[in-house]
Amino acid sequence: MSDVLLSRAQIEALIPHRDPFLLLDRVVLEDRGAQRLVAELDVRADAFWARGHFPGMPIMPGVLQVEALAQAMAVYVARTEGFGGRLGLFAGIDDTRFRRIVTPGDTLTLEIVMEKLGSRMGRAKATASVAGEVACECTISFIIPPEGALPQPGGASGNAGTPGTTGEGAA
Repeated sequence: MSDVLLSRAQIEALIPHRDPFLLLDRVVLEDRGAQRLVAELDVRADAFWARGHFPGMPIMPGVLQVEALAQAMAVYVARTEGFGGRLGLFAGIDDTRFRRIVTPGDTLTLEIVMEKLGSRMGRAKATASVAGEVACECTISFIIPPEGALPQPGGASGNAGTPGTTGEGAA
């Protein structure tokens, strides 16, 4: 395990994901000059997917590896000055490759390098690895909806998360 920059509790303060779908255990590096963030996930035998994917041979689904990378990207955006804690949402996933299986007992290292970060959209190169061996790599494109556009915890909402709307004038 690497030195911890952000704990799981600190990550929960930044993004809305919770168990069983929070797929980050800690952030271990943030380099604003290189526009880079590295997080880790301890892949557990009791993870919600492990019993059924596959019985007797648990393999972490690739889609969850991509989701873990997206959550690391969301932490980076949430910690970026001027974004007011807004959440980046998937707009696209390109050039995805799976190179190795990920199983319980592995520590999945999740690296995000921003290629572009504008006020309403961005793109990041993302790599998940185990012990230095690439498991998954992709390019994640995301949008950053205007403040108030997404539903809020507890039932308050902007405009039901419709991209490009602010919820103003909603009944």
